Amino acid sequence: MTTAYLAAEGFERELDEELARAGVAVGLHHGRLRISESRPVHAAWAANIWWDAERIAVSSIGDAAKQLRRRQRNWALYAPEHHGRAQLIADKLPHVAARPLELGELAPDAPLGSWTLLERDLVLAAGDCSSPFPNGVPRLVEDRHGPPSRAYLKLWETFARLRRQPGPGERCLDLGAAPGGWSWLLARTGAEVIAVDRAPLAAEVDRLENVTFQRASAFGLDPAEVGPIDWWCSDIIAYPDRLLELVGRWLDSGRVRNLVCTIKFQGATDHEAAARFAALPGAQLFHLSQNKHELTCAVLDAT
Repeated sequence: MTTAYLAAEGFERELDEELARAGVAVGLHHGRLRISESRPVHAAWAANIWWDAERIAVSSIGDAAKQLRRRQRNWALYAPEHHGRAQLIADKLPHVAARPLELGELAPDAPLGSWTLLERDLVLAAGDCSSPFPNGVPRLVEDRHGPPSRAYLKLWETFARLRRQPGPGERCLDLGAAPGGWSWLLARTGAEVIAVDRAPLAAEVDRLENVTFQRASAFGLDPAEVGPIDWWCSDIIAYPDRLLELVGRWLDSGRVRNLVCTIKFQGATDHEAAARFAALPGAQLFHLSQNKHELTCAVLDAT
């Protein structure tokens, strides 16, 4: 079985280290794509993973398009080599309307496969991929006026990828909230938001009727006093192990239904810490296009 891992742009080394730690032997590098015959694994530093990929010998541009259409409708091209020929094939495939997502929109449900030309007459293709976005990168229509920071894009991309987000009547906790980018996005869903930070929120976020600000340390909160939380969110700057301890305490309390947090690495990537987050029951670990040297961890339906 062939699996292809597309490294997040600029984080090829992190993916190579992660795959090596997992015992995955990479047989071929194709641009940012790592192609392996080893047992498939979930790799957090992959922007997209091509599950059960197949090599398809093709005789012409038309034959390549025919072979892909025979397998499914929607395809995204990755072309680090043979750009012109690959594009001619792509032009013969059904158009995929990967329009930019408006604020609050989630990823489309239609399956999106990925393909590339390994050689002029050899296609590598997978109909089942880990990301719903072409090459793992969504197009988001950015609001440059409402939010106090661009950090909200990370949370929006997470919701879009998971195809889940808060709604009216739900309670959200935003830890390390200042200046309020995540709280701003959570408030737009109609949910009730408790924003916690030692620094103040931006005035425009603090004024929102469904945002309650608490000036406090995120690490000092007692889950029993806060009560049930539908969405526990954190973009705190903290060492991974300290964040993991905080996450574990809240999950163990049984008061958190869904959780999203950013794991920020300082200096070398701490793969062991990342593995401990991935080992949390029900955890998903991935690198967003909006992430820098960090990963996002999500746990859905924890209670």
